[in-house]
Amino acid sequence: MTPLIAPSLLSADFADLRSDIAMINRSEADWLHLDIMDGVFVPNISFGFPVIKSIAPLCSKPLDVHLMVVQPEKFITRVQEFGAYMMNVHYEACTHLHRTVQQIKDAGMKAGVTLNPHTPVSLLEDIITDVDMVLLMSVNPGFGGQKFIPQTLEKASRLKELILRKNASTLIEIDGGINETTAPMAVKAGVDVLVAGHSVFSAENPEAFIANLKRLS
Repeated sequence: MTPLIAPSLLSADFADLRSDIAMINRSEADWLHLDIMDGVFVPNISFGFPVIKSIAPLCSKPLDVHLMVVQPEKFITRVQEFGAYMMNVHYEACTHLHRTVQQIKDAGMKAGVTLNPHTPVSLLEDIITDVDMVLLMSVNPGFGGQKFIPQTLEKASRLKELILRKNASTLIEIDGGINETTAPMAVKAGVDVLVAGHSVFSAENPEAFIANLKRLS
């Protein structure tokens, strides 16, 4: 299976985002992944809605918005206003996850649920059929360029088993330390969407790197 590729804007050149967005548009990337951090849920602050408002009209790829924030349900309308395709919220940040998933869908977006490295996939047993995608963090969230946590591969396999057992159509996305070595292993474990930040934007030829990622599986 050919994976979907979602380059992460977190590793782009913020002094020249227009050029990096144009590169993404030309490339074989399928989505653009946007990490919003609040400095509370994760120990870092990335970028907020003014940046998304500026880049959304420039990007021809569907926007995969990942909210690493407390009370993400407060921002559903804001994310929808930017034309986001997918809105990812953390399991750990949602007291009423089912309600939040339904609100995202009611707003016309696909609903994704993100799991931190320590959070078991078994906790999604009762909601997996309502979720369009599960994002597995393969690093501790908050910073780009971290080392891949290898146990995530077994976690992806367990999640795939749950999806098949429940006869769900949920996609599996992975984020953190994805490169030429880890990407094929992730796809073999059942991952459908690869988020890659540092490895894409630090490549000598990012467009060629994205094309190669799609062919590594």
